[in-house]
Parts: sequence; structure tokens; C-alpha cells
Amino acid sequence: MLKQVNLSRLWLALGLLAFSFAVGVGGFMLLENYPFIDAFYMTVITASTVGFGEVHPLSDVGRVFVSFYILFNLLVVAYLVSVLTTYIFDGELRHLFRMIRADQEIRSFRDHVIVCGFGRNGYKAYDELRHSGTRAVVVEQSQQLLTAATEAVGHQIPSVLGDATTEATLRQAGIERARALITALPKDADNVFVALTARELNPQLIIIARASARSSVSKLLSAGANSVVMPDEIGGSHMANLIIRPEVIRFLDMISGLDPNKLRLEELPYHELKPALRGQSIRELDVRSRTGATIIALRRGQGGELEVSPAADYRTAAGDVLLVLGNEAQIRALHQQFK
Repeated sequence: MLKQVNLSRLWLALGLLAFSFAVGVGGFMLLENYPFIDAFYMTVITASTVGFGEVHPLSDVGRVFVSFYILFNLLVVAYLVSVLTTYIFDGELRHLFRMIRADQEIRSFRDHVIVCGFGRNGYKAYDELRHSGTRAVVVEQSQQLLTAATEAVGHQIPSVLGDATTEATLRQAGIERARALITALPKDADNVFVALTARELNPQLIIIARASARSSVSKLLSAGANSVVMPDEIGGSHMANLIIRPEVIRFLDMISGLDPNKLRLEELPYHELKPALRGQSIRELDVRSRTGATIIALRRGQGGELEVSPAADYRTAAGDVLLVLGNEAQIRALHQQFK
């Protein structure tokens, strides 16, 4: 993972420093018969070049050892200083602290959504989830993409820097605790691999996959994706329908948020209704006059068919879900009065 790559130079520098101390202590103990404390003291003052005198006079072999040891330590210290300078002044250290905080935050997430790939489709998916109040974690290999997106949204994005096709990266993103995963990587083969890995790690996960080629749709579904979206095909169909049925597309744009007068489709499940409202008919609920929003569809029971424009006399029952259409203010009123 990139997190490990970012730390590799620092670990190398610290490893060289530890190796240098081990060589120094061992050399003084073997060549000069110093006890451990004296050998450690001589190693420290020699490596730091402070110029203190020897604990005991050195033999000729000891002087040769110290001479080469000082030269070696000059290289080690120079490398360590250069690495620390890079981490401090180039923002690497600040970036590491941000990643540590993000890891701690992600560990507390439950029922969140993982977005793999932060290109145009991934960013749009994350932005929509964020505006709906849904927690989301982004998995992306490019630090530049994440930095640009962070500046655009104005807050730190919960993210994992790494390859989304690897099991370790998905675990770091909290795949076992996630509710859904959106894989929007550029290559269809990578999306297939992500779907396979995610389905294995979390059998209950909802997986939405992006596809570029129609031949990839069946592969993604076989790999475990619940739904497959083809952005290029949707875009072409959208452009054609702007000519054939422009008002229909304008209405759909209002729902999708592409129009300034944005509308929202909201689910109103039976179990989220206030107890006093459960079992009432659609007429008795009177959603339109109370909030301005409109009930446009109903799903009866668990896994039932979707019924458009349900009858006003239908009484809601356990497992039902009402689909309500309205603007932001109307949906807020719906939440306040009915949920």
C-alpha cells in the first residue's frame, strides 16, 4: 500500500541508524573488550562526533575501527537528516499524521459506503453520498486526485491510499463493516476483481460496479455485483433523449441534481413512520398537503413489486416503502412530520 511506501525511506533511515549502533557497540566490545555500558557510551559519542575522550586508550585496531566507523556514520546521519527534512518541509510528515487520523476515523465507521476509484464517476458518487448524509470512504492510488478533491470540497476526505483490488486495502477501508461498495475504477478487469474480493470479504455487501464495455456486464454480475452502470451508454442515451423528449429529460435532470431546481426522491419505509401514522391509508397520511411532497410509488412488502401511483385508499403495512418526490424544503418537512 502507498502508506507503506511513504514510510519506507523513514524506516530505512532508522534501520541504518540501529545497524550503526549495533556495529559500534559490537565493535567496541569485541575489539577493545569494553563492557556493554562503556561500549554504548563510546558508540554514542563517536556517532555524534562530540569529541569526548575515550573511556580507555584505544589500540591500533580500535583506532582504525573508529576512523571507518565515523566515516560510515557521517553518511548515515546525512541520509537521516535528508529524510527528516523531506518529511518536515515537503509535507510528508503532515500527510502521515492525516493518514493516521483517517485510519482511526475509518475504524469507527459502521454501515458506510466504500468508493473505489476517485475519477469523475467516483468523485460524483462520493459527492452525492456526502450531500445525503451517508458516510463514505474513498480508496484511491493517486494522492494528487485526493488532494485536489479535498481542496474542492473544503474538508478532509476519509480515504485509504492503496490498490482497491487488494484484500488488505479493502480491509483497511472497513469492508467487513460496510453497507455498500461502489467500484468505479478505469479498467473493467479491476472492477471485476474488486467485486470478487469484496463479495468474499462481506457476503451481505451491496456492490455497484462501473463498466465501459457491454461484455463486462455479465462478468461483473457473476463476480458478485448487484448492479452494473455504464456511464458512456447512459450519457449517449441522455443526449439522444434531449432531442426526442426534452421535457422528460429536464424532469429527470431535476431529480438527478443536474438542474438548478433540484428535486429529491426519498424513501419512507413503514418502520420509520411515527407509530401513530402506521397503518393509515395514503389518503389519511395526506403527505402532499402537509409537506408539499408527493407519493409517486409504493413497494409492497419485502421484495415486492414497485407500484407507481398507488391507490389513495391503500393502508400501509409492515415492509412497505413509500417513494416520495419533493424539493429540499419539502423533504425536510417530510422527515420532521412523518419520521
